Amino acid sequence: MRAALLQPDEPLYRARAESGQARDNMSDFDAAEVARGVGELYEPLADEKGLTLTIDAPAAAPVRGNRELISQALANLVDNSIKYAAPDAALPEGVRPEIKIQAASAGDHILLTVADRGPGIPAADRPRVLERFVRLERSRSQPGSGLGLSLAVAVAHLHAGDLKLEDNEPGLRTVISLPRAGPVSQAVAGDLTRLLPVPAPAGGSDSQGG
Repeated sequence: MRAALLQPDEPLYRARAESGQARDNMSDFDAAEVARGVGELYEPLADEKGLTLTIDAPAAAPVRGNRELISQALANLVDNSIKYAAPDAALPEGVRPEIKIQAASAGDHILLTVADRGPGIPAADRPRVLERFVRLERSRSQPGSGLGLSLAVAVAHLHAGDLKLEDNEPGLRTVISLPRAGPVSQAVAGDLTRLLPVPAPAGGSDSQGG
């Protein structure tokens, strides 16, 4: 799992997020535990770049979903933050080069947040960077396919959730909002099942855009 998170097959994960396969692996789990695990996984990499990575996930954050896909979506966000985080010299005085991972409850939703002190994304560009294969000009010198954010969006939507990009002043704050496990999320899960594609019968033809 560690290697998969650090070197993801993004097209494969996206295909799984957009197909009915993910329905077979839905379970109740603690998203705060996922946040802590992803943070511990990426802490050495952040340290190599001179970044402080902090994790704020003290309380249980129950969700129902595909744990592997949610873990990969969060890992993609952390990986992006590490790539683009600003060096100390580029930050305003008194602002540390850090990345913060947070899991918290907000009413009937669980919020998974990754905040950094990088260059951020202008408000006008935020809807566009959530699309598949879109990379801003300044990011072209970095390795990547342009699928990371769009994968996280697909995973959020699979779970009847959402993803938002916000200004971290300075930097970028990315928030995945997921239904909190319980009576509310069970009702949402029923709606999600009706929205997901129905697998083609065995032996039938199937086509999928890519």
